[in-house]
Amino acid sequence: MPAVTEARSNAAEYTVSEISFALKRTVEDQFGFVRVRGEISGYRGPHSSGHAYFALKDENARIEAVVWRGVFGRLRFKPEEGMEVIATGKLTTYPNSSKYQIVIDALEPAGAGALMALLEERKRKLAAEGLFDAGRKQLLPYLPRVVGVVTSPTGAVIRDILHRLADRFPVHVLVWPVKVQGEGCGDEVAAGIAGFNALSGDGPIPRPDVIIVARGGGSLEDLWGFNDEAVVRAAAASDIPLVSAVGHETDWTLIDLAADVRAPTPTGAAEMVVPVRRELLDRVDDLGRRLTGAGLRAIDLRRTRLVAAARALPRAADILALPRQRFDSAANALPKALSANTTLHARRFERVAARLTPQSLLRTQGQLGERLSVLAARGNRAVAELIARRRARLDQVASVFDAVNHRATLRRGYALVRDSDGHPVFRADGLAAGAAIDIEFADGRIGARVGDGAPPPAEPKPTPRRGRGKPEPDDQGNLF
Repeated sequence: MPAVTEARSNAAEYTVSEISFALKRTVEDQFGFVRVRGEISGYRGPHSSGHAYFALKDENARIEAVVWRGVFGRLRFKPEEGMEVIATGKLTTYPNSSKYQIVIDALEPAGAGALMALLEERKRKLAAEGLFDAGRKQLLPYLPRVVGVVTSPTGAVIRDILHRLADRFPVHVLVWPVKVQGEGCGDEVAAGIAGFNALSGDGPIPRPDVIIVARGGGSLEDLWGFNDEAVVRAAAASDIPLVSAVGHETDWTLIDLAADVRAPTPTGAAEMVVPVRRELLDRVDDLGRRLTGAGLRAIDLRRTRLVAAARALPRAADILALPRQRFDSAANALPKALSANTTLHARRFERVAARLTPQSLLRTQGQLGERLSVLAARGNRAVAELIARRRARLDQVASVFDAVNHRATLRRGYALVRDSDGHPVFRADGLAAGAAIDIEFADGRIGARVGDGAPPPAEPKPTPRRGRGKPEPDDQGNLF
């Protein structure tokens, strides 16, 4: 028993921190930088701190991985869940949890096969959303005034496009400078497409009629930015017709499927968007010559038809010969016809005159007298009936007039008093003593002045007047 105790006392004693950091140094010294191949698992995007945490795994093991914020921004390929990658970095441990991990400095797909698998998966996803449908495609304008180009402003691609456009049909070119490879390429290309679409056309910068997204050839990794989901969505959402000219003819990216037209090369894109100016001028000249020739031929044809029609028409003398002969015959026969007509009418007159005797005239006069007597009697009756109807109507109107006329009231013994201005007076206190007044009776008017208020002398009763109605009663007085 004591021997065991002695053996234990000879073993080195470490604290937890000492053993943890000792292991950390051992692992880092032993392995240094390594390349690890595995499938990304548990990736949920960068942490709020900017660092990215996930794991690499294969069928038998799993190792934790971390990408610091500064390195994450420089990665050519961002981590994606399920993506098989080759991670280059340094093995280390995390003492707080007794884990070992790889701190990644570089990340790349595990060969072209992994990229192609990721590309096919993204292609299926976007195709299911309808972003590649043929019904979304727009036709290119035949002769655009402004061409927008999304590409690098320093590469050979933009020079090739400008040179080809200048050779074929010089137009206004707007260049939206972007990175065409590496970190941020996809975001910048998507922003360029959206930026051209956001132009209103009313400002100092014109709105393009067509957009070319161009880049030279390269490997799948070099062109990977044009497979970015943001680029595909921006191309599909573009209201301006878009031509994709990324890579060589054998290269293809997802923007080729979303664009309205795919060009085999950037130079081919320039040839697609504008026609050849010289060919257009020659075509116009040819059409002008053809139009002039067709017009001249049409005139010659019409002239030939007119001459042929004129030959078929008879001469004016021939057309008028027969009517002229008929006119001459009628002119020759006219004197005889007039004489015969006169003789005929003279004979008719003589026959009628022989029948006009005094007895026939008397008979005719008697018949006319009877007819006139009948008409006169009917007229007299009609006039008498009309007068009777008008008289009855007049009596009705006169009765109504008498009923509303103030003179009927005056005939009943009343009088109408007016002041010096001719206005009716309705109250005695409205008149001052000595004021001039006018009094209207049924048979006339008299002038008077207002007294001092003493009662006037009695007046004899007026003799009742007889009118068309009944005599007025004796007890009717006047206004005074």
